[in-house]
Amino acid sequence: MTMTLRRTLLRIAAQEDLNFLLTNRIPRRLATRLMGRFSRIEQPLVRDLSIATWRLFCDVDLSDARKERFRSLHDAFIRELRDGARIVDADPEVLASPCDAIVGAHGPVEGETIHQIKGMPYRLADLLADPEEAERCRGGVFVTLRLTAGMYHRFHAPADGRIEGIRYIEGDTWNVNPIALKRVEALFCRNERAVLRFRLGGTGEVLRLVPVAAILVAGLRLAFMGEDFDLREGGARTIACDAAVTRGQELGWFEHGSTIVVFAPPGYRFADGVAEGRPIRMGEALLRRDGVGAVPKPPSSS
Repeated sequence: MTMTLRRTLLRIAAQEDLNFLLTNRIPRRLATRLMGRFSRIEQPLVRDLSIATWRLFCDVDLSDARKERFRSLHDAFIRELRDGARIVDADPEVLASPCDAIVGAHGPVEGETIHQIKGMPYRLADLLADPEEAERCRGGVFVTLRLTAGMYHRFHAPADGRIEGIRYIEGDTWNVNPIALKRVEALFCRNERAVLRFRLGGTGEVLRLVPVAAILVAGLRLAFMGEDFDLREGGARTIACDAAVTRGQELGWFEHGSTIVVFAPPGYRFADGVAEGRPIRMGEALLRRDGVGAVPKPPSSS
């Protein structure tokens, strides 16, 4: 496959109307289930062709993976990193990025709504499915982290602490790319998601991580709950837990691209270099305690 053909295919896929049609105007849940099954096929020819197609359409870098060979497309999607592939910021004043991502909408939490993209607000209480939790976020900041399909799909603890509760919310599987975010109101509030209540060690402050599933995501897994734990089994519910985690420890993974919305308590500011549209790697400084980093910035698409 020549680079010219690859560029042509990517240019076609980038056309907004076509992209939206192909990734949203299809039976999303059925496509997600089928993709989940197909991606696990370990037959060598199917595996090699599917991984090659994935790499053709996505910017995939497997050089930092722990494995050199994969059993299936799914195995490549949820790859682990080799030792030393990411450096986790050890500064106790820093909240590290939980994942590799593109920074999306971010800013202060001042009222009842925040933005998924400029001009597209959504109610925080709808995202968290809990008005009281939404009220507790006021005065803090939020940041949206979008994982593209080719990125490393595991997410990690941004600091030492304890995960003391999970709220699982059933939902749809809309694509969460910028094209869909501009067209679908309150998209994050429609999709399947979980709210992780994370109590920071030392200060006792509460951080909230909201992994949001998307089309072709065959599952959202939480490593700290054990290998046999199935988040979807039992439906929408609140799950009590008390899991101690350390900075950089793996928390779970998506089985395709998706999004994590992070809510930090009052007193945190965005780290230098955190800006909409910029990439960030797991472990890099995402937020700093007030007075240490840059001033809060409102959501912007510029």
